[in-house]
Amino acid sequence: MVAAMSDKLLVNRLRHRVTIWRPRGPDDPPPQRDEYGEPINEPIKVATVWAAIEPFRGREYHAAGANQVEVTTRIRIRYRDGIDRTMIVRHGNTEFEILHIIRPEFGKKELQLMCKERQ
Repeated sequence: MVAAMSDKLLVNRLRHRVTIWRPRGPDDPPPQRDEYGEPINEPIKVATVWAAIEPFRGREYHAAGANQVEVTTRIRIRYRDGIDRTMIVRHGNTEFEILHIIRPEFGKKELQLMCKERQ
């Protein structure tokens, strides 16, 4: 009963549609080229899934002569094999770089992607 209840709690939070992308590898088909003949290094879509997006922490700091803002976000998705730290997550126009992947209780129900928002 407790496991069923925790599954419902996760499902109720999954209200954002996100797309997971991976970088192009050497075994992938060659990328398309732009009008100058240069390869377009667009990543390859892995999956589109429902997610909970939770801003976790933000900080502002001064580097390279300018103020910088860094936002750490937790993205929760249902468990799926093959997700790794080389991938990125897109939600609308916002792109997130995966820093860490957490599997709560080493189960196969949920993945928590600790991400940094790309500016």
